[in-house]
Amino acid sequence: MFTSTHLLRDRRFAPLFATQLLNAFNDNLYKNAMVLFVVYQVYNSPAAETVFSGVASAVFILPFFLFSALAGQLADMRDKAVIIRTVKAAEIAIMSVGAVGLTLAWLGMLTEVLAIPLMMLALLAMGVHSTFFGPIKYAILPQHLKKDEVLAGTGLVEAGTYLAIMGGTILAGFLDEEVAAVLIILVALVGYFTSRYVPTAPPYHANQVIDRNVIRSSIRLIGNTVHNREVFYAILAISFFWTIGAVLFIQFPPLAKNVLMASKEVASLFLVVFSIGVAIGSVAVNMLLKGTVSARYSPVSVIFMGVFVAAFYVVCHNWTNHVPEGELLDVAGFLAEPLAPLVMGTLLLIAIAGGMFVVPLYAFLTTKVDPSEASRAVAANNIVNSGAMVFGSLLALGLSAAGVPLVEQLLLSAAMCGISAWLGHLLVRAERHAAAQAAAA
Repeated sequence: MFTSTHLLRDRRFAPLFATQLLNAFNDNLYKNAMVLFVVYQVYNSPAAETVFSGVASAVFILPFFLFSALAGQLADMRDKAVIIRTVKAAEIAIMSVGAVGLTLAWLGMLTEVLAIPLMMLALLAMGVHSTFFGPIKYAILPQHLKKDEVLAGTGLVEAGTYLAIMGGTILAGFLDEEVAAVLIILVALVGYFTSRYVPTAPPYHANQVIDRNVIRSSIRLIGNTVHNREVFYAILAISFFWTIGAVLFIQFPPLAKNVLMASKEVASLFLVVFSIGVAIGSVAVNMLLKGTVSARYSPVSVIFMGVFVAAFYVVCHNWTNHVPEGELLDVAGFLAEPLAPLVMGTLLLIAIAGGMFVVPLYAFLTTKVDPSEASRAVAANNIVNSGAMVFGSLLALGLSAAGVPLVEQLLLSAAMCGISAWLGHLLVRAERHAAAQAAAA
């Protein structure tokens, strides 16, 4: 069906694809099992639920902001395959801590005193884990794939990531906490096994000195991208996109519970549909671009995303509850509601447009810089992304604290898509300018 699927059978790509897929699956199984448990079992206030969801997102994102510069340097200056195996081994220990927290929560023992702190500690550690894994899963692609395979590989990684998010999110909504506790450890073990087969990826230049001052190295890392307009605008556009994404993802569980009067399984279904949409958009834009790294479809894609977010707002705003007070709709009951198909359809279209916007931009980070600096370009992107996502989380928390209804907050996300489209337009201009200079040379 897709010309790039041959990569899934190739050892240059398949072990990495499986490892990152398992990583995304486990991240989301654990995080959503924790958040859904707290939102639906511990708190009974829309404001408190939104605050916890936002705090959990911020805890996971914070390590990206603090340690991405160090992670990018390590990935460019050491063997990427060795780093992958090291962080996957660490995941086994991290998930063991998280499993203890989930088990205590299931037993109802010391929930707020010990179980939730343990779960948050494991979430923070998984953020550190993903900080060091993140630059590699994109930057290793130009090292193992041909030039005309990089966009296809990036699209498959992105599509696989969101399908894994979908799987983890589905199970998080349906599994009991004790089952999730066992499963996250098993998945971590399998992820370490697949990581053993990732081909070696030594640094392009040996014996480089690593700057361990995270503040200085972070500033230098971001500063090094400014001179490359294509990479710089790609980072800005990706970061603003994830600001929007952070706001939306924080809103989904409280929105499902308090506006649509739906169960945690429906909240999981929202995230699943979103993940499917991004996966579809990831593959679709690769087919349109035919393997060429280009941002030409990004501005129009994010404009459509804004339109679909506005449509999602209209549908949610007109939702009428048909359940007795204190009860929640299960999946079947939710899907039987007259407006449910429009809720799910607009959500799917938001995600498809988002995937078409963001996937080509990730390919810019690894193809528009020297291969020896690819990990640091991805790391610079992660620093700015994490700052943007923390800002988005704080924005969502601030709006909730100010009493802005959850549904009305969707309009902010729609408006922010306009800024993303402008950044995408700047990137397209920079891309055309670079192409004209290359043709004239």
